[in-house]
Amino acid sequence: MTDMVLPEDDGLDEEAHFLARVAWHYYVEGINQQAVADRLGTNRLRINQALRDARKEGIVRITIESPFLNSVELEAQLRERFGLSRVRIVPSPQDPRKVQATVGAALAMEISPLIADPKIKRFGLSWGMTVYNASRFFRPAPRPDLEFVSLLGGIAQGSDVNSFDIIKAFAAQCDARRTYFTAPIYAPSKTARDAILGTDFFDDILERIRSVDACVIGAGDMSTDSLLIRYAVPSDINVPELVEAGAVGDIQGQFLSSEGKLIDHEINDRAIGIGIGDVANLGGTILAAGGSGKVPIIRAALKTGAFRCLVTDHDTAAAVLAYDTGEG
Repeated sequence: MTDMVLPEDDGLDEEAHFLARVAWHYYVEGINQQAVADRLGTNRLRINQALRDARKEGIVRITIESPFLNSVELEAQLRERFGLSRVRIVPSPQDPRKVQATVGAALAMEISPLIADPKIKRFGLSWGMTVYNASRFFRPAPRPDLEFVSLLGGIAQGSDVNSFDIIKAFAAQCDARRTYFTAPIYAPSKTARDAILGTDFFDDILERIRSVDACVIGAGDMSTDSLLIRYAVPSDINVPELVEAGAVGDIQGQFLSSEGKLIDHEINDRAIGIGIGDVANLGGTILAAGGSGKVPIIRAALKTGAFRCLVTDHDTAAAVLAYDTGEG
């Protein structure tokens, strides 16, 4: 909304009168700058300067009234605080159980233009409910030249949120190619992990992952709501032990402390695939997550500096900032 503050008539000088007339024609009548210039017998450059002067001198005061304004402010604060290039925040649902669907829909809006962009040849995807929901809402585009690549291994249980099913869901809608990371998320030991990743088969897959033009990565917390905690953590690993070691959640199967550092635990050396250290070198990294339980891991992930974009909901975004400043 634009408010007009007209100067008093007494002692009104010619320049102030001119600024008021320009502002009235442009903001109130909705006439474009060239039309205002023609009406007042001047040129567009002078009109452009007059509009700047009118705002500077308080003749025109611009206010923005929108239910999304608080989210816009949060987006700017998060970009500045964590050095992000893009942040997309959507209103939080009243039912916390729907936050993953809400953030998934927002993620779909974020990635739809990327998937349609012919410059994007390889698109990386992790797994989980948020990414799965994005597969339901994104705008499909015919891209037989595009390749969707799994960033993480799969789980034995059949599930729509498994990495294999998510890749299939995206690729099928775009008539695109697909590359699966056909491995479990964890190896029995670091030695076994190194042996698996040392094969020629995984050399090719890792090369494809490292050459993605854009990618989406989710975040897992330490609760049983986490699919990784529920289905993928090896039976010989005690979850409370991970918490005691400082874990607040995982990125790509590697557990981080609240400050975004890898915790000192063998599980991080058993994760098969790329870890948080590799994520920073990927193209167009998008972190997508929401919900109060994920606030610590979202903040930890952002503190690594590995991500370029964040997609989340309003309440989570506010909590991340509060947590980071010690107010939460």
